[in-house]
Amino acid sequence: MLRAVLEEYAEQDVEITMDTTFHDDLDLESIDLVTLGGRLAARYGERVNFAEFLAGLELEEIIHLTVGQLVTFVAGCLRETRER
Repeated sequence: MLRAVLEEYAEQDVEITMDTTFHDDLDLESIDLVTLGGRLAARYGERVNFAEFLAGLELEEIIHLTVGQLVTFVAGCLRETRER
């Protein structure tokens, strides 16, 4: 999903790791996070609420958000829905 968002900027050769930040490393803007959130919603439905996740963060936390933090959040949401 992240690669699809990056393709809009022709950024296909960027290395993405768990420590990659959305803002500093990938140079994504807030609208790109909205696009990513839409892709997550389309894939996972209500199980993964990315907007709610971001709403719980301070501005500095959003600016320094890493791929690993998002992966951890998504995995936690999916695990939680399986346990119900």
